[in-house]
Amino acid sequence: MEIVVRSQGGASVIDLAGRLDAHQSKHVTQMLANTVAATPRVIVNLKQVHFIDSTGLATLVRGMRQSREKAGDLVLCDLQQPVRIIFELTKLDRAFQIYSSEQAALQALQ
Repeated sequence: MEIVVRSQGGASVIDLAGRLDAHQSKHVTQMLANTVAATPRVIVNLKQVHFIDSTGLATLVRGMRQSREKAGDLVLCDLQQPVRIIFELTKLDRAFQIYSSEQAALQALQ
């Protein structure tokens, strides 16, 4: 899994690429914790994530909770169809704010 963190419009954007699964979740969990500690407004761009499992979902939920504890928010954008279906099946599309583009996510966090 590739992880890139960058600043954009007063928020941190985390670009993930590859599989977000049990093998990769430890790295993503640490990156989310570090990012939220620095900037509690976080966008996770899943444009290049083609698979997510329950551990990956739990990692994102944990990051969202950490962000909200610091009066911020964690939102998602650019979900590929297979990943979006997982969010819909697990009903996590109701828990997360999901945007079709990074620009839309940035506007929502402003």
